[in-house]
Amino acid sequence: MTDRLLSPDELEAALRAIGAERYHNLHPFHRALHDGKLNKGQVQAWALNRYYYQASIPAKDATLLARLPTAELRREWRRRLIDHDGTEPGTGGVARWLKLTDGLGLDRAYVESLDGLLPGTRFAVEAYVHFVRDRSILEAIASSLTELFSPTIISERVSGMLRNYAFITEETLAYFAPRLTQAPQDSAFALAYVKEHARTVAEQQAVLGALKFKCGVLWSMLDALDYAYVTPARIPPGAFRPTEDAA
Repeated sequence: MTDRLLSPDELEAALRAIGAERYHNLHPFHRALHDGKLNKGQVQAWALNRYYYQASIPAKDATLLARLPTAELRREWRRRLIDHDGTEPGTGGVARWLKLTDGLGLDRAYVESLDGLLPGTRFAVEAYVHFVRDRSILEAIASSLTELFSPTIISERVSGMLRNYAFITEETLAYFAPRLTQAPQDSAFALAYVKEHARTVAEQQAVLGALKFKCGVLWSMLDALDYAYVTPARIPPGAFRPTEDAA
């Protein structure tokens, strides 16, 4: 954290430095996933747990939408809900994620039931939803800035998984293609908003803290997966237990 007021460009540099240090593309589970080091059951566990995060994004955004003070801001944030929820059944990012879990051989009703979630996943995702609901609008918007770094991780994810897993197809990974354009659009708006509205040292510290918090949410989700399904492979009671171990 800084004890002086940063210029808008300095604030952006500080935000990007947080991503360079803390974004979850650096996590060992992420590296193993994309480098073909996981078996199918471990990939299934990742997709099932990540579903809760994906499905909670529209709920998170709706809590913020209700608090935004202008039509201009609400129109901007409403687009995010449409991106994830779609305009009709079977469309949008959440539906595309279910196609991913379908393609991995997971029962859709089981995925949607959330019965197999790791406790760590549930706690992390709900902490994020509550953060956006309860903190200032500035902090809530700043917490979305992990999208600054997502195009790189998406490119790595798609190319690595297609290259390394025979059970992965382009259709399975269809969720990610629209995010290559949606995420930069979303992050450009959020970054401009934060740079304009973080006008005091305290506000800038809050913005930086919000991004650190969000990076921690994503990191802790991978910590939970790594502990349960890789090392020491201690799956909590009631959580998903893979039946397929072959790569």
